[in-house]
Amino acid sequence: MKYNQLGESDLKVSEICLGTMTYGQQNTIEEAHQQLDYAVAQGINFIDTAEMYPVPPRGETQGKTEAYIGEWLKKQQRSRLIIATKIAGPGRPFKWLRGGNIKIDRDNIKQAVDDSLKRLQTDYIDLYQIHWPERYVPTFGQTEYKPDLERETISITEQLEAFASVIKAGKIRYLGLSNETPWGVSEFVHIAKQQGLPKVISIQNAYNLLNRVFDSALAEVSRYTNVGLLAYSPLGFGLLSGKYTDEKKPENTRITLFQGFGQRYLIPILHEDALNY
Repeated sequence: MKYNQLGESDLKVSEICLGTMTYGQQNTIEEAHQQLDYAVAQGINFIDTAEMYPVPPRGETQGKTEAYIGEWLKKQQRSRLIIATKIAGPGRPFKWLRGGNIKIDRDNIKQAVDDSLKRLQTDYIDLYQIHWPERYVPTFGQTEYKPDLERETISITEQLEAFASVIKAGKIRYLGLSNETPWGVSEFVHIAKQQGLPKVISIQNAYNLLNRVFDSALAEVSRYTNVGLLAYSPLGFGLLSGKYTDEKKPENTRITLFQGFGQRYLIPILHEDALNY
């Protein structure tokens, strides 16, 4: 297994990170622990989750993924593992998460971190990520920016100040972004430097042969700010694996189980391109 330095941190992460968003929905706790054991045996030391997992997000299952990992993590040598999780933000109708008030402000950050620590059964989180921006941006397959959808937001300065207090308390080690834009990454880095606040070390965005958005402006920002890319959905919801064809649609997969899931990749021309790779 190859290990890479993540941004300007002292984290050396395995080049392959284990994503866990099916734990508690498609995977039982026994299956989750088998996958975790197997991953570690192959040299993976990097495990990624989120407070809203599993997917599809539902109040009845929210937090199960972290809880499944926590039952496994308490039996491991914690210092050998790098655990990443995420805080959900506004803009999605999660009325069941903190009463629907999920602004990324000081109170929500503190509660979200404490709740994740409890479920994960650990004293600290190595990488804590903003799952998607507090402000409005096109996300999850959307591409057109629509100014009329802009909303009041918690400023980046306020967010960083709140995260700084959690880092100072020793609850998280490093801060990262996810589903972020070039402007957003640049602002987080600029304000952190200007105000003496924690710098983000990573950005977790979709990246695969069907989605090369990162290769334009985000790649330039990543290079000059030294904010490392964590590529999610590298197989495009499985389309690039060849398991979805007109003749073959496997059971018990996200796309077959959950109607409307993965629509960003279920476009005929993209599907045809995927089959050609």
